[in-house]
Amino acid sequence: MNPPSPHATHHHAAHQEHEHTHEHTHDSDDQSELLDLDAEVLADHLASLIDWLPVGSGPRRIVDLGCGTGAGTFALLRRFPQAEVTAVDSSAAHLHRLREKAAAAGVADRVRAVTADLDAAEWPDLGTPDLVWASASLHHMADPERALRRVHGLLAPGGLLAAVELAGFPRFLPADAPEAAPGLEDRCHAVLDRHHAAHLPHRDADWATLLTGAGFTVEDERTLAVDLKPGTDIPSGDDAVARYALGSLRRIRDGVAPELSPRDLAALDELLDPDGPRSLPRRKDLGVRTTRTAWAARRTA
Repeated sequence: MNPPSPHATHHHAAHQEHEHTHEHTHDSDDQSELLDLDAEVLADHLASLIDWLPVGSGPRRIVDLGCGTGAGTFALLRRFPQAEVTAVDSSAAHLHRLREKAAAAGVADRVRAVTADLDAAEWPDLGTPDLVWASASLHHMADPERALRRVHGLLAPGGLLAAVELAGFPRFLPADAPEAAPGLEDRCHAVLDRHHAAHLPHRDADWATLLTGAGFTVEDERTLAVDLKPGTDIPSGDDAVARYALGSLRRIRDGVAPELSPRDLAALDELLDPDGPRSLPRRKDLGVRTTRTAWAARRTA
């Protein structure tokens, strides 16, 4: 999530709506950290989506399209211990981070990292996978219908495409927060949604219809609502959610600041000041709310 621009990046959100680059820039480092936090905070929900996939005894050859720093890659490796994953992304920085994590986890021999622009006229050789995982990547592609046809041709007969799409950045604050500008987060998301409608025309595509048109049989669809609550789902003293919120709202600020009122912008900057008295890391009421929808689509011929 892959994000997730969480994951906006070219392939993933943070895995949301992040924009992948080809260099080891400071911005790439920030994106990599945000993708890693997305994977850490939402690990259980990602695992539940993978457990839901109708893959029988388990795939041996997997392709992770738009892998980011490897949230899906490593979750798939844990779930399918006999599998190998070809992790594909346009960002050299993200793939560098993925290779480091694979080496640290002792699974480097099960991961092949491939740098590729999935909007290019030709894709590199990705083998004949049993499973293709595409999380928060399809809506970033210039021509997702063409990409889906390519995936269909790539898969082994009977193979499965797992397509996962996110409902934008997560929300972290209560509805009546912050005190200086209640509802600020909703107003930021409204601005972001307008930008996405203009620049990401496939973000709300009818993926079931597109999958069918590309030759797939859609076997199942699942919408997963995430609602992690402070003090219950989020242990006291765990700062991962605060860092996730800080990184996400920092990225949101860059896009929404010109359209916010002076009061809203001042309140947002107070939240983003890590040393300030009203900063996100000092709050005790942060949660995580987001929605992910997945489609399990079979190549039947």
